[in-house]
Amino acid sequence: MNDRTASPAPARAGPAPINPIAKRIAYAGLIPFVLGAALVWLVREDAHPYVTDGLSRYAAIVISFLGAIHWGLAFRQTVPSPAPFIWGVVPAMLAWIASTMPAYAGLAVEGFLLIGCYIADRKLYPALGASAWLTLRFRLSTVAALSCFIAAQGT
Repeated sequence: MNDRTASPAPARAGPAPINPIAKRIAYAGLIPFVLGAALVWLVREDAHPYVTDGLSRYAAIVISFLGAIHWGLAFRQTVPSPAPFIWGVVPAMLAWIASTMPAYAGLAVEGFLLIGCYIADRKLYPALGASAWLTLRFRLSTVAALSCFIAAQGT
C-alpha cells in the first residue's frame, strides 16, 4: 500500500465539544436568576411575593431540567442502567416541594439543590459521556445557587 491509499489511524473518540449556541442559551438561562435576585431587593413590598414566587418557580423548572438530562443521556445507552432514570426524578420532586415552601426557605433549598445536582453530575456525567459540560455546569450552578441564596436573604 502506498501513502495515498493508506487510511489514517482512527482518532480516539472523546467527548464532543460544547455547541456554542447551547452555551449561549445556557448563559442566557441565568438572566431570570440574576434578575430575580436583584428584584427581590428592589421592588416595592406589594410586588415582592410575585418576584420571589417567580424566581422559585423558575429555579424548580431548571432543577427539574437538570434531572431530566439524565433520562436523555440514559436513552443513548444500549443497555441503560436504571440509576439515571431514578436519579432523574429526584431533583424534580425535591424542587416541587421547595417551590411550595415560603420563599425564604424554598429559595434556600433550591440553592442547595442546584449545588447537589452539580455534585451528583460530577460523579455521573463522565459515565454518561457528558464530562465536557462540567465546567459550564459549575459556572451556571454557582450563579444560579448564589442568586437563590441572595433572594432568600432578601425575603
